Amino acid sequence: MESLIKFLARAGPFPRRQAEALIHEGRIRVNDALARSPSLQVGPQDRVVIDGRPLSAEAIKVYIALNKPDGYISDLKDARGRKLARDLIKHDLRLFPVGRLDYHSEGLMIFTNDGDLANHIMHPRYNVTKEYLVKFKGLLPREAVTRMKKGIFIEGEIYQAEAVRLVKKAPANVWYSMVVNEGKNRMIRKMGAALGHPVLRLRRIRIGKLRLEDLKPGEYRHVEKNEII
Repeated sequence: MESLIKFLARAGPFPRRQAEALIHEGRIRVNDALARSPSLQVGPQDRVVIDGRPLSAEAIKVYIALNKPDGYISDLKDARGRKLARDLIKHDLRLFPVGRLDYHSEGLMIFTNDGDLANHIMHPRYNVTKEYLVKFKGLLPREAVTRMKKGIFIEGEIYQAEAVRLVKKAPANVWYSMVVNEGKNRMIRKMGAALGHPVLRLRRIRIGKLRLEDLKPGEYRHVEKNEII
């Protein structure tokens, strides 16, 4: 059993305020009776109807692209009380992050309730690539780029980039595009440190087919599954 307001967030999906408005406007019925309270308990056996349309108890799949700013945690909880990227999304659905970014990294994250999609993106066998804009300390020598592509042995594992390309060179900024198909923790930062060129800034701009585009830091938008894979 769960409250009607939670059911509507999960099966609608409706943000809390919209769900409350639907209830107060008399547009929702449970087992042919008018629903009058958001706290009304409903279960799998109950029939919930909005404007004459039945809602399935199975959650509708939702996909949200977020531009995570620096200074936010990708996880859903943080013992140190730091800001959570999930809290930037004003939606009551139970969503989890796909493709985490560390505290100081920025850019594209996907939040969803679709476990199959999450597995597809994160499992290496599906070769879903992610693209990053990376500012390293100093210009990378050709040998360093070659090592990144061939693979660097770090902490008992091989860290490898599919592609490394210089995209911007200026006196104060040297930016590279890096494409990887793995989700190892802090892999690009570890590669830079191993080569003596620490990462100064990192922003993810693509996961699969989905691009960050013009989303500003902290902004998000709903997307379709076929925009991602």
